[in-house]
Amino acid sequence: MLLTDDADQVLLVKPNYRSHWAMPGGMVDEGEPPHACAVREIGEELGLQVELGKLLVVDWMPPAGDRRRPMMNFVFDGGTIADPSRIRLQTEELDAAQFWPWGEAATKLPAATAARIPAARAARKSHQTIFLPSERDAKVSTGKDR
Repeated sequence: MLLTDDADQVLLVKPNYRSHWAMPGGMVDEGEPPHACAVREIGEELGLQVELGKLLVVDWMPPAGDRRRPMMNFVFDGGTIADPSRIRLQTEELDAAQFWPWGEAATKLPAATAARIPAARAARKSHQTIFLPSERDAKVSTGKDR
């Protein structure tokens, strides 16, 4: 979920089971729709009750490494956190939560997911959902190497 502060900075979380920062969120439970997962995960991870906004980004990722199936990621708009002192970290999973300027936030994510940050910003401004196909998908669909 995309969450920003009053200074228009992006909230990222530092999971204790990964070496990199991430946008807050998580995996859907069995039978759970993505939008319900986003709200639940923000409540669990950050102790915040947020109003679900528009779907900003759909990011499709092909199978890679140990992951044999493709993955779809949804970024919803969670709005502005007016009082960041309300954030209560779920310390079982997170080491930190911090607001970052847009450009710096994208550098904190792994290369495979960094495009979600500028895409979410563009989608929020344009009020249009952005689809991020992977480069591998582009090669398959066009039959051309890029």
